[in-house]
Amino acid sequence: MVKTKLKAKYVIGYHEEDHVLLTNGEVVYEEQSIVYVGNEYDGVVDEIIECGNAVISPGFIDLNALGDIDHDILHIEADEERMKNLLWSEDYMKNSSKEAMTQEEEAFKSLYAYTQLILNGVTTAMPITSVFYKKWAETYAESAAAAKHAGKLGLRIYLGPSYQFGMRVVKDDGTIEVQWDEEAGRVGLEEAVQFVKEFDGAYDGLVKGMFAPERIESQTEESLRKTKAYSEELGAPIKLHAAQGSFEYHSLLEKHGVTPLQYLNSLGFLGPQTGIPHANFIAGYSEANGGEGDDIAILNETETTVIHCPIIMGRRGSGLESFARYKESGVNIAIGTDTFPPDIFQNIRAGSMISRLHEKRLQSSSFADFYRAATLGGAKFLGREDLGRLVVGAKADVIVIDLDGYHMGITDDPIRTMIMSGSGRDVKMSIINGRVVMKDRKIPGVDLDELKSKAQAYFKKMKKAYGERDYQQLEDRERFNPSFTHVNLNKSR
Repeated sequence: MVKTKLKAKYVIGYHEEDHVLLTNGEVVYEEQSIVYVGNEYDGVVDEIIECGNAVISPGFIDLNALGDIDHDILHIEADEERMKNLLWSEDYMKNSSKEAMTQEEEAFKSLYAYTQLILNGVTTAMPITSVFYKKWAETYAESAAAAKHAGKLGLRIYLGPSYQFGMRVVKDDGTIEVQWDEEAGRVGLEEAVQFVKEFDGAYDGLVKGMFAPERIESQTEESLRKTKAYSEELGAPIKLHAAQGSFEYHSLLEKHGVTPLQYLNSLGFLGPQTGIPHANFIAGYSEANGGEGDDIAILNETETTVIHCPIIMGRRGSGLESFARYKESGVNIAIGTDTFPPDIFQNIRAGSMISRLHEKRLQSSSFADFYRAATLGGAKFLGREDLGRLVVGAKADVIVIDLDGYHMGITDDPIRTMIMSGSGRDVKMSIINGRVVMKDRKIPGVDLDELKSKAQAYFKKMKKAYGERDYQQLEDRERFNPSFTHVNLNKSR
């Protein structure tokens, strides 16, 4: 068995249930596990890797990781009316008969996405993919291809095809409603069950199953109850987008008389194996019209995890009110990126600022608080005491963050330096399960230039597909608002 020692100026170790900082530290791992964290290992090793002026850190856990080619670049500056042109039309839902992308293209998207995650220091991911351009939802074949890519790249992943029983559509008069295809939803749920049974534990344990029902407004009571039952039967976690927007919140409030989180609680859906990305639109939220009760207390009492995605929500002028409030109420909070770039550094920076703006104080909104969420919070949700920390017996999931770049500036506290000035591009090495999956910004066996070219072609085709579902059938120049007018300026003679 090969034993490897990593040495660096700083190591983020783990002691008495929290991260600690070691100067001139060492991490030793053998096969898949860490065997030493400290300052001076006196045993024999097969290899020593000198990391220099760097931080050796546990890898990041991204529980709402981008699993495809991001569509948010098309949505980020669309106003409320233009967003309707980016949703499905009622006609598209009734008449779409084929997928916009080929099976080969759908398989490619996860390969591209997972390389991005690895390059940004994500060692454990729970992906999300878009259904905006889909005939319906994800397929078993897509998830099987994604599992293969993750296994080959060495990414630790919690995976399962998404499924939905309904979809938000835009009617001819511009109103939005959910329309249903419950049979398609049942087929999707059964495919998800099949996937979990077949792939949980695959690729030397790197691939684990999970249930990914699409947004709460696209689920029936039956689908939610069945999802929960399957989760308990198979020991697989659930991720359900809920309490994230006005349409969802007010639709469910009108239908059930309670908030989305209270509705889920009434079904017994919440619990330690349930993660809720975004969970910001709750009773008392600044944009909520109606709804009573203490949703944060429900999250805490049921031990439900909130998957906080600061960047994607901040782009929409939304977010938790606030991270500090949820944390101080005892809610377990993990981090998700949910968009491009899948950069945990940016999300910690933005999340900390947003929380401080709400609270007008530092407490519970520090970089360290968010760093814990991106490591220990994610591990707690997954029930994995062997992830999110560098300690003897933990999995050898380690990243190295370079502090030598001129842009990093001076170093005092290395956590503050790397969060204030760094980004995912400063991760220079990633080790997952004891395997070096990225070194010096290169992934073994992967031609990143080729992937970038293919991704651009995929995006072009995906963008074209929006025209097929636009309820007004606008031209692209109207549907997608450019930052500036495109012109051709001829040279003067």
